[in-house]
Amino acid sequence: MMTSKERILCAVNGIAGDHMPLTTWCFGFKPPEQLRWKTGGIEVKYWYTHRLEHIHTLPQTWTLEDDFKRVLAWLSLGIDDVLDVSVPWDISPEVTYSDTVISKGEAGGDRTYPVMIRKYQTPAGPVSHAVKKTGDEPEGWPVQPSKVELFEDYNVPRGVRHLVSEPGDIKKAKYLYMPPDINQKQWFEQRMAEVKRFGDKYGIFVQAWTAFGIDAVIWMSGVENAVMMAMADPESFGRLVDNIFETDFFRTELSLMTPGIDMVCQRGWYSSTDFWSPELFDAFVLPHLRELTALAHRHGRKFGYVMTTGVETFGSRLADAGVDVLYFIDPVMDSLSLIKARELFGDRMTLVGGTNSISLETGDRERIFREVKEAIEALRPTNRFILHPVDSLFPETPWESVETMIEAWKKYR
Repeated sequence: MMTSKERILCAVNGIAGDHMPLTTWCFGFKPPEQLRWKTGGIEVKYWYTHRLEHIHTLPQTWTLEDDFKRVLAWLSLGIDDVLDVSVPWDISPEVTYSDTVISKGEAGGDRTYPVMIRKYQTPAGPVSHAVKKTGDEPEGWPVQPSKVELFEDYNVPRGVRHLVSEPGDIKKAKYLYMPPDINQKQWFEQRMAEVKRFGDKYGIFVQAWTAFGIDAVIWMSGVENAVMMAMADPESFGRLVDNIFETDFFRTELSLMTPGIDMVCQRGWYSSTDFWSPELFDAFVLPHLRELTALAHRHGRKFGYVMTTGVETFGSRLADAGVDVLYFIDPVMDSLSLIKARELFGDRMTLVGGTNSISLETGDRERIFREVKEAIEALRPTNRFILHPVDSLFPETPWESVETMIEAWKKYR
């Protein structure tokens, strides 16, 4: 019987394994009591992953040991799991900043919510970032930070003044996303030493999240600002993209030089056709993506990319650029059929997905069985498929639906 890592590597390389892998991501998933444990004497009610480290504030402590226990819990059920590592980055030591809050209804603020402001002093001049503080989130979900963090999904729809609101802000923002310093490198090496020991012992696939790409652009500038700048001022937009790539490249290279990592990944939630035309994607995403995939391949590692919608338009482009694993192929939120995905690029990239967390949330047993069966039948011939509920298990995901998914997978795999 193969280890989980061996099984996933077979799928990544297009080789038939002992059976098709099933993986999940956890974004506040609430497991049943029999799968829970205590950390520091406190019950861990929700599961997460260190893919979220450095970019989200969790409502509970989530340690590396918790990551390990989650992996072992999934393995005990026959499910494959992956260890995620988030690579740190730095802010220039020449930068200082201060935090303030404008109360609800005060001049310069918002009538409904307090406005948090972070003012940076950079070598290129001052720049500010202002975000509405909207309150508590549902139990189990990441919470909005009490300060304005540089990178955070909550900033995008709640932004009052995005960090990069005009071209002059680009040279200032460059000082806020820089390669990790010596202390961060040492932290990363120590983290990876622990991850490697565990991964080697239990046969676990390890992937490092090293590149933000367009996601960082959106975090910094918001959706409308980014799209308008790309169309109206492509020269300035290109500088912003290039600045982000410099640190993305360094973080990727650091990971590839660190033992124990099987694949490096780039976020692409904000790089789909929901935001970008093919022309803009070709101009601002693909060139740097090709450089990163080539870097990974020179080091003998695989490269993964996340895109949840618009895959029919951009999937072949990603394969041409050297992407080895595509997260995700989604039968619910995207319009691309699994059979057409197989025909377009299923023999060139390993596709991950095939079912959806929305389907699991319905609790509809027949629907879950149907999605799993159709996905396996459509993509099994490629030997390049990993069944995965797109894109995560959430606090609202019923355990009974997860059991149904596992049952269907075991029947048809």
